[in-house]
Amino acid sequence: MNVAAPQTPALRFAYRAYVTLFFLYLAAPLAAASVFAFNNSMFPALPWNGFTLDWFFSDTEPMLGLFHDRRLLQGLGNSFYIGIIVSVLAVAVGTSNAFLFERHEFPGKQALYVLMIVPLVIPGVILGISILVFASFIANEARASMDLRINFLRPGLFLVIMGQFSFLATITTLVIGARLRKFDTTLEEAALNLGASRLRVLFTVTLPFLRPAMIAAGVVAFLVSFENFNTTLMLVGSDSPLTITMYDRIAKVGSTPVLNAVSVLLIIGSGALALISVLVQREPKRADVDS
Repeated sequence: MNVAAPQTPALRFAYRAYVTLFFLYLAAPLAAASVFAFNNSMFPALPWNGFTLDWFFSDTEPMLGLFHDRRLLQGLGNSFYIGIIVSVLAVAVGTSNAFLFERHEFPGKQALYVLMIVPLVIPGVILGISILVFASFIANEARASMDLRINFLRPGLFLVIMGQFSFLATITTLVIGARLRKFDTTLEEAALNLGASRLRVLFTVTLPFLRPAMIAAGVVAFLVSFENFNTTLMLVGSDSPLTITMYDRIAKVGSTPVLNAVSVLLIIGSGALALISVLVQREPKRADVDS
């Protein structure tokens, strides 16, 4: 018997009503955005004028579809490019950090750990501005003192990647570190006693155990990178990722159903990646292990 569950009919009804309203609150905006992506109208609002796929596939104005909108496709490509690079870097550094904080003791460890957490709690706008000011200072000093142009320290993809990496490395460190904390180190000791080198133990024993957390951390890093706006807005140059492109479109011409079509694509993609993240973290059933 679950003693934490509501026991009286009134409490059970209130509990179920709360859960239902909570998930409706989460799902209603997504459902509305998805529905209006298929509305044969120039505006993402009622009335419903009929079903259409033009906001996805039309190649003519004014109902230019997502797959023929060059700016949106370019923004989508930039977001993929940034997300893949940032997630790979974040997982690599996060794995190293996990070993550092979980396996080693050294002076100033707690202070360093707190310092690592700081980018995660600082508002994204402040983080972006700080990185922009610091990078611009270095670039300006290099040009003034050595007549050296360091263009990659100007607003652009490099600064966007560095800005997102600064807090995504923290997320991956926490995810992978939590998995490493559960690892039985006697497995490594047994492999070493059997003559394996430390490098071989790392790649054949430890990293396979960490693989689900590394994949999940990479998926989370990619999704957070893909949807990041505040930090990216402060660091972006001419090659805008999708979030900035969508914001610029809304600011100039207002909301159109093609942005709802983008939302549908992102909902499907994010849901698929989230499902992958859940599946790779599932522990194998005892029957599977025994077999």
